[in-house]
Parts: sequence; C-alpha cells; structure tokens
Amino acid sequence: MGEISQALKEWAVVVEALLAGDLLLLLRKGGIREEKGRFAVKADRVLLFPTYEHQQADLVKAPYQQQVQPLALGAPPVVPLCGWAEITHSLPLERESQVLALDPFHIWSQRFVQERWTWKPSSPLYLLLLRSHHLPEPYSLPQRPEYGGCRSWISLTETVSTAGSTPVLAAAEYEARVKAVLKALEA
Repeated sequence: MGEISQALKEWAVVVEALLAGDLLLLLRKGGIREEKGRFAVKADRVLLFPTYEHQQADLVKAPYQQQVQPLALGAPPVVPLCGWAEITHSLPLERESQVLALDPFHIWSQRFVQERWTWKPSSPLYLLLLRSHHLPEPYSLPQRPEYGGCRSWISLTETVSTAGSTPVLAAAEYEARVKAVLKALEA
C-alpha cells in the first residue's frame, strides 16, 4: 500500500470513533496556525494523529463522553498511531441546514457543531469523508514540539508503512454510508 508521512490531527475520541467504524466524517475549519489562515486538504492519505488538546466531554454526544480523556501535564511522550485514512471527499458546506442534516452521522454535540459553524464566519466549514484503515500494529511516534499546537496537518519526520493495513469498513458499506451522507446534504 505504501508509506505515509502526512498526519491529520484530531481529538483522540474522534480517532477512536473513526477506527471503530462509528464515524466517517469530519467537520473542519482548520486550526489557528493553518497556512494562510484557511483550511485546505494537504494529502488524500493521512495518518490519524490523536490529540487531547481541546477535547471536552460535553462537546461530544453522550455515548462518547466516557471516552474523553483530559490532557495530562503536557502531550504524551509517544503518540500511538493506530490507523490511517483516505480522504475520499472534501466539500464546503454552504448552508447551516446542511450542517444540521449531518447530525445522525457524527459524534459531536449540537453546541460543538454550532460553534464550529459560526467560528470564523467568512471561512467555509468543510465536510471530509474518510475511509479509515487499521495499521497492522500501532506505530509509536515520538512526540516532537513541531507536532503540537492548533493545526490540522503535520508533516512527520519519518514515514509509516501502511502494508498489511485493513479497512475499517468494507468498500460496499463505506460507499452506502457515503451515499447516505451526501443525500442528507441535498435536503
């Protein structure tokens, strides 16, 4: 399958949901430290980099609140990379009704979704659809200062092999779920 050196930072609880098959979408406006202050997809195959920064139990729906772990004193010295994803779709959401129609397909609280929609109102909110894969075994990535901060993308100093990875969802199931998400946007 190849090697990947680009990572997408996301809350640890979200990465767990992606790798459990409970979630296949992300809503992104980008971090404070994005290039040119705007969100853009940097690669279509990315490692899923779990982060504990900013993750709060009240910003996810009830079934996921117990999985939220607060950030201890600083970032962990080693980040376990357990999977990667292919970003199959990146779509700007133009209407709040589209964002609201996605509620059955994600794990975030209404408060979080509303805050994401209204933050930086001149910037579009992007819907990313991801087909996630399990790495054959977790890869222990040493934490580095440049991996911290409010950014979506990280270029790793090393590459991670995806050989032996397995998709979280079978192709037919993934396509059916993508079709349902896209149909919800039409409403």
